[in-house]
Amino acid sequence: MTDLAAPGSPSPAPTTLGELRATGARFHPVKAELRANLLARLGAGQPSLPGMVGFEDTVLPEVERALIAGHDLVLLGERGQGKTRLIRTLVGLLDEWTPVLVGSELNEHPLHPISVWAHRQIAEHGDATPVGWLHRSERFGEKLATPDTSVGDLIGDVDPIKVAEGRTLGDPETVHYGLVPRTNRGIFSVNELPDLAERIQVALLNVLEERDIQIRGYRVRLPLDLLLVASANPEDYTNRGRIITPLKDRFGAEVRTHYPLELTDEIRLLHQEAQTSWTGDGTFGMPVVPEHLVEIIARFTRLVRESSHVDQRSGVSARFAIAGLETVTASAVRRAAIAGETRPVARVVDLPSVVPASRGKVEFADAGSDPDDEREMEVLEHLLRQATAQTFRARCAGLDLTGLQEHFTGGETVESGELVPAPALLGQLGTIPKLAELLGRLGVPEGEQSAEQAAAAVEFALEGLYLTRRLAKDTDGARTVYGA
Repeated sequence: MTDLAAPGSPSPAPTTLGELRATGARFHPVKAELRANLLARLGAGQPSLPGMVGFEDTVLPEVERALIAGHDLVLLGERGQGKTRLIRTLVGLLDEWTPVLVGSELNEHPLHPISVWAHRQIAEHGDATPVGWLHRSERFGEKLATPDTSVGDLIGDVDPIKVAEGRTLGDPETVHYGLVPRTNRGIFSVNELPDLAERIQVALLNVLEERDIQIRGYRVRLPLDLLLVASANPEDYTNRGRIITPLKDRFGAEVRTHYPLELTDEIRLLHQEAQTSWTGDGTFGMPVVPEHLVEIIARFTRLVRESSHVDQRSGVSARFAIAGLETVTASAVRRAAIAGETRPVARVVDLPSVVPASRGKVEFADAGSDPDDEREMEVLEHLLRQATAQTFRARCAGLDLTGLQEHFTGGETVESGELVPAPALLGQLGTIPKLAELLGRLGVPEGEQSAEQAAAAVEFALEGLYLTRRLAKDTDGARTVYGA
């Protein structure tokens, strides 16, 4: 591939067709460009599509084979499996900069013009024809398929303004090109393809096979150069809508995506994707979510996906887990603001806030007619307790917590809650036996063992003792009392 600019540079030097020819540049089709850059990454031992968690041994090899074969492809999977993210990541396999004719609506390569306009420009200006440079971020187009999508949106239509300017209807330059030809020499994505009306899908047949377009009977033959990628949900694919058979036949590869298969991948995805709206501007320190809470959210998400109460055809998006982690973090920041803590650290008491916040992201298989059906809340609350218990057993198995239990032998209680600060929680317990060992089990480095981290660890241990029926607990709204 031609790479005339170092990464990060504003653009390569040649500004005319003559200067470009002098560099020895050549035209490469988009699929050849993607293939060469992909093979270079694989040969260098680099990840082909960085940021795609959990697909390394399943989805990515299939995508890589499709790109090497030069196939257009369709990604098939339930919502929130990263289909759109994967498609957008493909842009990173394009050359950083590519030459284009200045003023071209179709991003035409100066050495491979395809339109009447481009041929006329080169004929008039020769080697002085202006050349610009297009960054790979501008070589991606996408359309969410909706029932109101028209052929004109995707392919193009006659532009009445150009006709009004005096051009005849037979002039190809009266055409206003749609999204697909305007993404020429790039990657075009159709999201949720089955939702596209069947008569509109027909318009894509020539794009996929003959690599050209037809507009209102014009004899316009544009050999488009692009990679077409579509996404579809299996439920839509077979029930609500469908991809017409001739169009399916023209896609070179169909790749099935999935949710993270391993708990470790679920946790990696949470760490990568969960965002926070605060930037450590001095109001508070950056919020901390201990690893055991991240694991609880990950386990909770997996339990919801596996639950018989949840519609398996709809799936449970990765956004469910991401939003849950962000909600827990926000709860810790809210407590810090109210209680005056300087370093917000999330605790088990912040977990219940996940249930009402994420309820709208789950489709229940046996949902009643009442949109406020309390059974749904009960199902999610039960699964959250189950995820907490699983995490406690996984992280604290074999840990002697009898010293902590003995604090409650005389009928003592410990009050916690979403607004109870860490010092107030720890002050009720006094000296806590084997606290350092508990912190170590939960992955807290020695240099970060603050009062807030200790409170988070102790509260997790108290909740674990309750869930394993070794300690009583009473909850009344935002108030939680352990013991007696």
